[in-house]
Amino acid sequence: MSVSGFMALAVIVVLVGYGIALYNSLVSLKHSVSKAWSNIDVLLKQRHDELPKLVETCRQYMKHEQDTLEKVMLARSGVSNALGESDVAALGKAETQMRQGLMNLFAVAEAYPELKANESFKELQNRISQLENNIADRREFYNESVNLNNVRIEQFPDVLIAKFFNFNDFDLLEFEASQTADVNVKKLFE
Repeated sequence: MSVSGFMALAVIVVLVGYGIALYNSLVSLKHSVSKAWSNIDVLLKQRHDELPKLVETCRQYMKHEQDTLEKVMLARSGVSNALGESDVAALGKAETQMRQGLMNLFAVAEAYPELKANESFKELQNRISQLENNIADRREFYNESVNLNNVRIEQFPDVLIAKFFNFNDFDLLEFEASQTADVNVKKLFE
């Protein structure tokens, strides 16, 4: 084999190796996004299971607050539907409604001293608050994974591999602006 033939073969081997490395790193990013989504999914399902217990505990004390309780359960259903359809945009909207409903429920519970003293209520409130914090953390990790994936599949030369093997971008999990706005505490107690 001539030197030029050997050099051509070496260049081809290096290019193929580089292409394989790019492909493998894109696969890794794609699975990182899936893993991050699965972590959110687990936490949302755990919260989904806790909410009926919380609503039932509240229902025993809050005879005049059925509307607040129904809004929480309706939001719970919206989150469940969005998860079932893997619709990230709908999940963001449903999560916003869920968080607002829970915030209202906990604010209204302040007017019921017997409910606030109930051990079951306190335990459920703490558990759901802990799940909310975990969901926020996982959402941040998910969005970071999505961002890394989306940037990489647009960068050259990764875009060539991404287009050839149909790597797709993912949607960020975003909540509505009302989720990041200041809370009007006075309005909650009216």
